[in-house]
Amino acid sequence: MTDAADQGKTKHKSFTYKTTVEWTGGKSGTLSSDVKPSLKVSSPPEFRGEAGYWTPEDLFVASVETCHMATFLSFASRKQLLIVSYKSHANGVLEYIDGDYRFTRVVIFPTIVVSRSVPEAEVHAALREAEKHCLVANSIASIVEVNPTLVIE
Repeated sequence: MTDAADQGKTKHKSFTYKTTVEWTGGKSGTLSSDVKPSLKVSSPPEFRGEAGYWTPEDLFVASVETCHMATFLSFASRKQLLIVSYKSHANGVLEYIDGDYRFTRVVIFPTIVVSRSVPEAEVHAALREAEKHCLVANSIASIVEVNPTLVIE
């Protein structure tokens, strides 16, 4: 017998994402996942790693930034907003707190170009929804800020 509280609730799938990292010497390795291109990864130079390679810190900030973009584009699509272009940069602040380093803030600066026919309020609504529902941002303790620039052609 089904509990009355459970009726009407949608059961959502869970997903598993798998990666592999193989040490290549020093503080570096190769990151891979299924059929995706491999990435050379290292600790950042400030932590005695190799310069010029992706670091966990880079990937952390990139994960937040990429998730925000994808989530925004999903909400914009649902609202049938014509997005001409989207480009962003992000800054992740790593601070030493209580004996450990941790990211305390990620600030995303998207520049979004839309046609004149797109209501500005709708773009900002889609941005608010993206901030609220970005799964990576929701999975971390850091503050995530979005400071958009909206361009109307």
